[in-house]
Amino acid sequence: MDSQAGDTFTVATNPVDHGGSWIQSVIGLLGVATQQLESSKEAAQSALEQATSLLQAQMRPHSRGSSGASGGLLAWQVRKVRAYVDAHIAGRVLVLNLSAVVNLSEAHFSRMFKRTFGLSPHAFVLRRRLELAARLMLESTESLTGIALCCGFTDQAHLCKHFRRSMGEPPAAWRRARRGELI
Repeated sequence: MDSQAGDTFTVATNPVDHGGSWIQSVIGLLGVATQQLESSKEAAQSALEQATSLLQAQMRPHSRGSSGASGGLLAWQVRKVRAYVDAHIAGRVLVLNLSAVVNLSEAHFSRMFKRTFGLSPHAFVLRRRLELAARLMLESTESLTGIALCCGFTDQAHLCKHFRRSMGEPPAAWRRARRGELI
């Protein structure tokens, strides 16, 4: 699943390749995302994010002396960081730990992370927490307090503040509206 998308992405990030193979890689990643959409939303999302990163890397002008196509994290580093974040989502996720996962200094890791994802590590973790909370709100009957704690928020108010800021409405109202659509 994910390794298939990762292998495609690794091939596609060759900065010397100005031909059409990166297009084939994007098409392959989109195919993987389509296949995984029903069975594994995480794998589908991962493939879509990799396809997006690849397209963004191809749209940026290649700078001299750049170690990668975009100067960002490599595909294996992205997979390891994403896996670490998802495994530790309920607790504290520190840049120190994320940088150690891929054996980079904190400052260098933060720069490369921002180039890769377009977000700071903190904003990325917050986004992953909100995505998990939204999924749990639709798939379970757990209280918002329980969901907040499961997703790494300090309490329900913390979840509500960030959810409203991100989605434009409080989580309870968002949940009621989406559950109504599913019936």
